[in-house]
Amino acid sequence: MTAPNYLRLERRDSPAPPAPPAVSDFVIETDGLDLCYGRKKALDRLSLRIPRGRIHAIVGANGAGKSSLFRILLGVQSPNTGRATILGHDCTALTERERARIGFVNEEHSLPSWLRVDELVAMQRRLYPNWDERRFRRIVDHFHVLPEQRIAGLSRGERAGVNLAMALAQQPELLILDEPTLGLDVVAKRAFLEVVLDSVDDGGTTIIYCSHQMDEIERLADNLIILERGRLVHMSPPDEFCERVSAWVAEFAFTRPEPGLLPGVLQVQQIDGLTHYLVLDQDERFSALLQARGARRHHRGEVNLDRAVNAFLSRNHATPAPDAPLP
Repeated sequence: MTAPNYLRLERRDSPAPPAPPAVSDFVIETDGLDLCYGRKKALDRLSLRIPRGRIHAIVGANGAGKSSLFRILLGVQSPNTGRATILGHDCTALTERERARIGFVNEEHSLPSWLRVDELVAMQRRLYPNWDERRFRRIVDHFHVLPEQRIAGLSRGERAGVNLAMALAQQPELLILDEPTLGLDVVAKRAFLEVVLDSVDDGGTTIIYCSHQMDEIERLADNLIILERGRLVHMSPPDEFCERVSAWVAEFAFTRPEPGLLPGVLQVQQIDGLTHYLVLDQDERFSALLQARGARRHHRGEVNLDRAVNAFLSRNHATPAPDAPLP
């Protein structure tokens, strides 16, 4: 005997089940993103795709567009033109459900000073349905913060620890950290970075890390993203970027050549009669060029991430932007 088929009757006024979260290979995608403040262009046709997983560092000089990009990604500001998505959703129309999948910690670490830590956590717990209390306690204990402490009495490092613990306790798919260790002492900074690394090992959270501290980037980042004047100018693993930049020390018999006569020069320094070059995308043929320009002796050296990035970013520091109006 065949079992009867029963139709499941739904009440017409019953709410539809929530849609499953959008899944994309990229946590962040922008296409031709423009943002202007008056005549100042903060983002200039920025097209960027950041894949899921691990830690992605965004670096750039002041005014490179990092903060503007974050404001657009978090739905605080709309671009003039172009589009941006975060976790597969349009950044201009994020719902509370979608925002709960994103954690954000910035350099201010500002928290309501009149509350105790446990009172603040009780508020956060109600906002995030996936709140992980055990994870919060494990992280905040790393900073030796007690539940009964008032926010007003916390040090900057302790506030940073509470902020990070709350952001990770909501179990975000994406965590954005914008200059999070600025102003922290060495002990608090070390604790902060250890928690960040541990959170990646736990899996499930992609981290966007923005900092001017290249030692942090070198320790944390799997992917290096360099912005300059609102544009993407480089993206690769940090060690691959370091391989693009080399150091050369040369002794010239007479006068050293003008930097414009040598290709790829990022930085030139004269120290104790020797000329130090940092150059981009040059192989051993640069050695022949130095000899042709009168170098009696020269040798090549390697550079760390700090020197490589700073030389790259400062190469046009004194050069006005193209078509910039004169004051």
